[in-house]
Formats: sequence, C-alpha cells, structure tokens
Amino acid sequence: MTAADLASRSTAAAHTTAAPQPAPPCPAFERLAVLGCGLMGGSFALAAKAAGVVRQVVGYARSPATVQRARALGVIDVAAASAAQAVAGADLVLVAVPVAATGETLQAIRAEVPASALVMDVGSTKGDVVAAAQRHFHDRLPQFVPAHPIAGKERAGVEHASADLYRGCQVILTPLPQTDGAHIERARALWQALGARVRLMRPEDHDAAYAAVSHLPHLLAFAAVRALALQPSGATFLGLAGPGFRDFTRIAASDPDVWRDILLANAEQVLHQAHAFRAALDAFEAALRAHDGTALRTMIAEASQVRAQWGAGIHTAASPSFAPCIEPPSSTSRR
Repeated sequence: MTAADLASRSTAAAHTTAAPQPAPPCPAFERLAVLGCGLMGGSFALAAKAAGVVRQVVGYARSPATVQRARALGVIDVAAASAAQAVAGADLVLVAVPVAATGETLQAIRAEVPASALVMDVGSTKGDVVAAAQRHFHDRLPQFVPAHPIAGKERAGVEHASADLYRGCQVILTPLPQTDGAHIERARALWQALGARVRLMRPEDHDAAYAAVSHLPHLLAFAAVRALALQPSGATFLGLAGPGFRDFTRIAASDPDVWRDILLANAEQVLHQAHAFRAALDAFEAALRAHDGTALRTMIAEASQVRAQWGAGIHTAASPSFAPCIEPPSSTSRR
C-alpha cells in the first residue's frame, strides 16, 4: 500500500469513533539523532529512552549552551557539533526545529543520513514542511514521515522536557506520496510505543483542520489580549480578570517567533477560518443590536452543546478509557 493510499484511508476515517487498535511491535533503534534540543525534541528523547526503543541519543542545537544543558540533564547522551555530525550513523532522526528552519535542516543532513534511517519532524504546519522536503531532501523522500504531535507546554526549553509529554496525545502523520510504506508503519509503531494515538492525513487536510482548531484560536487570543491592552483602561480591566479570562487567553502567552512562523506558513487556511469566524461574530452582533434574546440564546446553546460533546470525546477517535495528555495539549512553546 502506498503512502497516498494510507493517508486517504486514514482521512476518510478521521471523523469516526473507532476501538483502539493494538500497537504493532515497535522496532528498537540503535541511535536517535535529535536536531533541536528544546521541549519537543528533548521530550521525544526522554520518552524514547523510557520506552526502551532507543539505545543512544545524539543531540544538536544551534546554541552550544542548549546542547550542553541537554547533555547535563541526561536528555541526550552525546553532543554533536553539527546537524550532519548528529545524523551520521543514526537510524532514527527527529527534526525538532522551528518550521521555517525545516528546509535548511533537511538540506544540511541529506548527504549524511543513512539510507535506512527513519526521519521525522514535529512541525505544527505540514504543507510547508512537505514542500521544503521536496525541495531539499530529494532522494531521501522515501525515508521522511512528517509528523505533528498535538502536545506541548507553555514553558519552553529542554529544562521542561518530559518523558510523559506525548502519552495519551494525538500525533498526525502526513506522509508524502514518495514516503515508503514501511517507514510509515515504523513511525506509527514508534509513536504508539511512546503512548500516543496516531492518525494519518494528507498535509493539506491537516493544515485546514489545524487552522480551525489551533491556529485561528491562537490568533484570536493574541488579538483579544492586544485589543484589551490598547484600551486606556486596559490595565484596570486586567486587574479584574478571573478564571474565564485566564482560560481563554492562556495561549496568548505563546512564543512570538514560533507563532509568527506558523501563521505565515498556513496563512491561506487561517484567513479562510477567520472569514468563517467573522460571519459567526456578525450573527452574534446582529442579535445584540436587535436585543434578540431568543437568537442569542440559541447560538450560545449550539456552541455550548458542541463544546460539551467535544469534551466528552464524541468528536475524537480516542476511546474513553485512553489516558489524556499529561499536560494540556498545546503547540505554544519553543521547539
């Protein structure tokens, strides 16, 4: 079965509830190369060690201090001086850099990646990652399985890496048409060994979905906090805010560089969702202007019901018994 077949079949089932399938046996890896020793890469290294699926972890980051910190914390076993040096001899490679740096990183490692190695990323957008791979990874494309783990913390850096970060979380795989089916199954088994739930989607379907459920909500949180701060009484209003404001605006504390890159990379889909949101907001404003309590209550009730159903797991393929993420699912932190 080709990568396209696998992705198509998974996308068709994406909105159905299914019983959890037993995880296929996860192959052991001799050497994991982590490129980007931050929260996501560091957590992957710790999780892989804890699960017993890797024997050695080599790490590289642009900042020597970050690599040394990761080494001192035991997140990685060996510090590499370059990305190319890190992947030499590795049979598993995780690219955990900002999405805008994916192409540059893939280009830097292409000549040194062993032909049998599985290569994945953890970027929050996939269309740009796939395009970067097609431009820079060339003959290595069969080895590349783009991935997006729906997990994170607001606290950035390797100091906050956790072996449990991916447990119970969803991981989206978006293989290219050229991706070898055996590598897709290796990636699936690996993430499942770390306690994650795995789905396959086409990159464009992934980006459309996450524009709606992640990228636009972040944009709205940024806009809401900025709108408040720009008002003359903004500081006074903030002093009166409570748990509702805290919950709604939590993601507004996200890393600016990360989210600039995400929003620009997925701008078309984010703008499409912004249009849909604006139409919904217009409907609420119209009801307020008309003092139409019936319409206002109906729209609130509809939204409340959808949110309650989502909270109860009705819109997810996870079984009710599946443990949730240890941390609130987020993509807010630095890589």
